[in-house]
Amino acid sequence: MTPIRRRLAAGLLAVPVVAAAPWPRRALAQQDWPNRPVRIVVPFAAGTGPDTNARQIAPKIQAAIGQPVVIENRPGAAGQIGTDLAAKSAADGYTLYMGFTSTLSIQPFVYSKLPYDAERDFVPVSQVGALRTGLIAHPSVKASDVRELVALAKAQPESLSAATQGLGTYSHLAGEWFSSLNGAPIRFVPYNTSSPYADLLAGTMQLMFDALPAAIGNVKAGKLKLLAISGSGRHPLFPDVPTFAEQGLAEFQPVAWIGLFAPTGTPAPIREKLAAAVAGGAKAPDFVELWRGFAADPVGNTPAEFAAFLKADRERWGAVVKKAGVKLD
Repeated sequence: MTPIRRRLAAGLLAVPVVAAAPWPRRALAQQDWPNRPVRIVVPFAAGTGPDTNARQIAPKIQAAIGQPVVIENRPGAAGQIGTDLAAKSAADGYTLYMGFTSTLSIQPFVYSKLPYDAERDFVPVSQVGALRTGLIAHPSVKASDVRELVALAKAQPESLSAATQGLGTYSHLAGEWFSSLNGAPIRFVPYNTSSPYADLLAGTMQLMFDALPAAIGNVKAGKLKLLAISGSGRHPLFPDVPTFAEQGLAEFQPVAWIGLFAPTGTPAPIREKLAAAVAGGAKAPDFVELWRGFAADPVGNTPAEFAAFLKADRERWGAVVKKAGVKLD
C-alpha cells in the first residue's frame, strides 16, 4: 500500500472509533448498574412517617437489585432541602428520591419560587403506595357522618375548628378542599412546630383531615372517631367507615402518596429495573399486610402509570391551592 493510501485508510478507521466511543461507555454503564450502593434521599427527618415508609420499601429494592440501598435523610424547609439535593444529583441511578404529595404535588403551587422544578427535575419511577385520608373528629362532635357534620357547621358556623400541621400543608389543604365543596364554614388552625393531636384528643380542636397512620391507635381506642375515609372502597381496617364517595363526595379524593423518583436524565433501563423492584416489593404479602395494618394501600406501578397519576394529582391540588388562595412566599 502506498503512503497516501495508508494515511487515508488510517483516517477512515479513526473517525467511527472517535464518534462511537461515548455511546458504548454509556450503554455499558447501564448494563453494569448497579455495581455499588444506591442512596434514596428522604427530605424529612429520621423517625418521621415518610422516613418510616421509605425504610419499609428500601429492603425490597435492595433484594431485587443486589446492592445496598441506603436511606439518606436531608430534612429542612418543609422538605425543600432534600428535594433540591436530589434534583441536582447525578442522573446515574445511584441517587434516587422518595417523593410525597406535599413535596411534589402541593408545594409547587404554594410557593412561587423553589430552588428546583418538581416536574422538570425529576422523572417518576414507581408509586410505592397511598395512605388513606380520614375526616377525624373528637367524640364530642355531634355528627356521625359527613352530612351531619356539614349541617352542624352551617348551623353553628363558629363551633368547628380543624387542626392542621401548618398553613399550606396537606392536612390544611385537604380541609380547605372539603370545605369548599360543601360550603361548610370550618376554622383551620395551624400547628407549625408541634403536633396537633394533643389538642384534638383533648377536644380543644374538633376536627382534622389527615393521613390515618397517626390517628389509628386513638380511633381504635375510642378516643377519636372517623366520619369518612378516602379511597375507592372501604378499607378492611375500618369496614364500618364509609368513604367520602359513598357520602356524596366522589370528587373529594385527597391522596397522601409516596413514590420513588430519579433525577431527570436517568436512563430508562435503570428506571425500569427500579420500577420492577418497587412493584415486586409493594406486592409482596408481608409488605401488603404491613401497609394494610396502618390503613394504607401498596401500589407498585410502572413509570408511565405513575406519571399519569402525578399529572392528575397535580391538577387537583393546583386547583385546590388556587381556590384557597394560599401562598407562602
